Amino acid sequence: MEQAELTTEQVLKRDIPWETYMSAKLITGTCLQLLRRYDHRPENFQAALLDDDGPAYVRIFVSILRDIAKEETLEYVLAVIDEMLTANPKRARLFHDDSLSNEDIYQPFLRLLSKGNWFIQEKSCKILTLIISSGKKSTEGAIVYNGAASGSKQTRTTIDDVLRGLVEWLCNQLRRPAHPSRGIPTAVSSLATLLREPVVRMLFVKADGIKLLTPLISPASGQQYVQLLYETCLCIWLLSYCDAAVDALAATRTLARLVEVVKSSTKEKVVRVTVLTLKNLLFKGMFASEMVDLGLPQIVQNLKSQAWSDEDLIEALNSLEEGLKDSIKKLSSFDKYKQEVLLGSLDWSPMHKDATFWRENINKFEDNDFQVLRILFTILDTSGDPRAIAVACHDISQFIQYHPVGRGIVLDLKGKERVMKHMDHEGSEVRKTALLCVQKLLLSAKYVSYLQS
Repeated sequence: MEQAELTTEQVLKRDIPWETYMSAKLITGTCLQLLRRYDHRPENFQAALLDDDGPAYVRIFVSILRDIAKEETLEYVLAVIDEMLTANPKRARLFHDDSLSNEDIYQPFLRLLSKGNWFIQEKSCKILTLIISSGKKSTEGAIVYNGAASGSKQTRTTIDDVLRGLVEWLCNQLRRPAHPSRGIPTAVSSLATLLREPVVRMLFVKADGIKLLTPLISPASGQQYVQLLYETCLCIWLLSYCDAAVDALAATRTLARLVEVVKSSTKEKVVRVTVLTLKNLLFKGMFASEMVDLGLPQIVQNLKSQAWSDEDLIEALNSLEEGLKDSIKKLSSFDKYKQEVLLGSLDWSPMHKDATFWRENINKFEDNDFQVLRILFTILDTSGDPRAIAVACHDISQFIQYHPVGRGIVLDLKGKERVMKHMDHEGSEVRKTALLCVQKLLLSAKYVSYLQS
């Protein structure tokens, strides 16, 4: 059987020749006695031994991983540790016991990550992640490594060495997974735990890791893929608390992918973590504007109409909705609109169809001899962009509707002829908005509001 297909259960059935290792002086007589007491015993018996003498067993397991090279034995000891921690994750604290302060606890696991054996790599990653996440914290919140905080000078492996090495390995798995189906899920699962630490977030950003996570954010079906999506979005949520990570996220398509996920996912835990991430990003950089452009306000309204059982999700949706409303108000300023028109880069940003914007700002169109209105007509006459022409036709029709004498002003600028030439445009969006604009010109003011913009 290939190593990649090994299971923990299969490995734990092995009989390891501990006496041979003692004869070779690779383990001591005391180690042999402790191993004999523990090996292949019932779980409750092993649990009692760990309760009584846990640090001693940790010291034995780590020394075997450090001193013995035979892969079958390494696999076995890693499986034993994995079984021990799976049964009770709190046992990871045993690795931080004061009696082990002189032991280089992390080095064997870090070294084994480079083994060309997936079983060994996967177990080492999982165990390292659990040990790191269970570490004590200094008063400043730094991870403490057997009594030495991150940043201290040590002759042995420091926590900084461990975190850099592990993050590098995780990023390599995302780039070129060592196992075709388990490499990426293993890396993402580990990151979903490790990224709770601020120092890991910074290391991950420096390793350009965000670009590796972004492609994994896509609607998923099937339990395995849903779990991967959930843990990936959990990673992004944790990274959204780091300013450097937020800057990196802005340079990718992460936001568009998150919006697509929240729009199409039905799994509550996926929707919850994605909404919480969007809520965190809302008031950072240009994310608010992008969220509105991506149609998130309507998506949030649709989500709120569904029956969710998670109170945190309901609260987050309400908060996100209010934040988006505030953003739309800010985004719908006349200065922003004017800048868009002056640049000629018209698109369907929120203010174009916002009735409040037009009512509150219609008089500002009179500034500089109707400068903005004249530029809208220039866009009609000169632009080769169908979207810009369609938006310009729409905005001229809005001016006709909301300005007290808008119809007359547009006619004075020969607007009817300039709009009508686009009624047979090859683009359906242009034809539609041009027709609406002409209809508003031809109808009397009291009927204009009945036309749908």
